[in-house]
Amino acid sequence: MKNDFSRRGFLAGTAAVIGTGAAAQGANTTEIESDISQGVQRNISSFRSLDWQPYFSNLRNGAILVDIQSRALHYWSEDQSIYKLFPTSVPLTEDLTRTGRTEITRKVEGPSWAPTPAMKIRNPEWPDFIGPGPDNPLGTHALYLSWRYYRIHGTHDTRKIGRRSSNGCIGLYNEQIAELYGYAKVGTQVLLI
Repeated sequence: MKNDFSRRGFLAGTAAVIGTGAAAQGANTTEIESDISQGVQRNISSFRSLDWQPYFSNLRNGAILVDIQSRALHYWSEDQSIYKLFPTSVPLTEDLTRTGRTEITRKVEGPSWAPTPAMKIRNPEWPDFIGPGPDNPLGTHALYLSWRYYRIHGTHDTRKIGRRSSNGCIGLYNEQIAELYGYAKVGTQVLLI
C-alpha cells in the first residue's frame, strides 16, 4: 500500500489549519475567539508615549495623567528626568468614572480598605473592613486623591489590569504601584481624562 503522506499534502493541510484559526480571530485582538462570548471585556492598553505639555501647565511636584480610554497611567517627574507609562485597571462603568484634576493628598504603604457606602449598597455581602495583606483590594501601596474615596493603588488580582474592573479607583500591578509610590509625592498633580 502506498503512503499517501507527501510534502505537498502536509503543506496544504497546515495551511488549512492556519487559515481556520485566522478566520476565527477577532478584528482587534490576537486571540482566537471561536469559543469566547461577545460579552467578554478585553484586556487592552494603549502604550503610546505622551508629552506632558498638552495636559499640564508645569511639572511642579511631578504629574500623573490617567487615560481611562487607553487604560494607561503616565508619570513625569518635576525635573523631566523620569517618564513612566503603566497599564491600569479603570472603573467598570461610566457612572463610576470620575475625570478632571485632582492631586495626591496622602501616601500609604500597606493600606487598609473599607467599602464606600455605595459599594455596600451594591454588594452588602462585602466585609466592612480588610486590613493590609494579600486579601486587601488596594494591594501593597495606595496614593489617595483629593476626591473622597478615589485612589491610585495596587492590586493582588493581576487579571484586573488592562480592564474595566474597578469601583472607581485606578489600579496598577503591585510592583508598578510600588515604583510610582517612590516617585510621586503629596502634592503631585493628577489628571484623569
